[in-house]
Amino acid sequence: MSGKRSLGDSIFSITNGIFMLLVMVVTLYPFLNTIAVSFNNGLDTIRGGIYLWPREWTLQNYVSVFQNPHLTQAAFISVARTVIGTVVQLFCTAMLAYVLSRKEYMFNKFVTTLFVITMYFSGGLIPGYMLIKQVGLLNSFWVYIIPGLIGVFNMIVIRTYIQGLSEGLIESAKMDGAGDFRIFMRIVLPLSKPVLATVALFIAVGQWNSWFDSMLYTAGNRNLTTLQYELMKLLSSATSQGGMVNVDQYKNVTNMVTPVSIRAAITIVTAMPIVVLYPFLQKYFVTGLTIGGVKE
Repeated sequence: MSGKRSLGDSIFSITNGIFMLLVMVVTLYPFLNTIAVSFNNGLDTIRGGIYLWPREWTLQNYVSVFQNPHLTQAAFISVARTVIGTVVQLFCTAMLAYVLSRKEYMFNKFVTTLFVITMYFSGGLIPGYMLIKQVGLLNSFWVYIIPGLIGVFNMIVIRTYIQGLSEGLIESAKMDGAGDFRIFMRIVLPLSKPVLATVALFIAVGQWNSWFDSMLYTAGNRNLTTLQYELMKLLSSATSQGGMVNVDQYKNVTNMVTPVSIRAAITIVTAMPIVVLYPFLQKYFVTGLTIGGVKE
């Protein structure tokens, strides 16, 4: 076969390269612009013209964020719910996925169908709120953890992955006297690291970015609100006041802080943990989703 590329292949490669470059620019520019604004002098930012590089460098925007005690508490709650919620939900979801992957479980299809139905239908917002209140989770930290113990989509992905594992390993373990829980802990979980890492990132991003449940269930206790909920209130205030936000709480830091610069700094603080975490789990993405999402 000739090593020369056809004219059509060359045109496709060039077009594809240009298109991907445009997608990269469109994707990265808002984030890079927000970083530039967050490090720029607040009063100078009002003049406009900040694109990819700060015009007047300053750290006062971040100082004002971290010196606010309530935002620090909200950040702690966000970190706690992300870590605990990810570990607990991943373990419970994986355990259910293993049970539903076993052919000898006679209610396999029936239980799976019940879980899938919940992906499309729910009781609604008001019945959900009443249920949370009746079980005593209102204004409790555990309202972030317990209602989301099982993720149906994640369960299906993990179950499909487990079904692709060698059945001989599990049968051999049973012949040696291992029970289902021991098999799950010692064989299934170690062999499922790619899909577990992928699902863990999904859960962590969802927990970290979630603010609606904080508004519904913990708004009565400011010590339990999340960083994302506080950010949402700040952005809502900016929208309702035509771009102005009450920043009296930041005046003791510096006069150079403005609502725009504060929003940019909080946005970066909120997004950075996930941005830092992603490269460590990215290598599992293709393997985890490909094997976990397709069943031969």
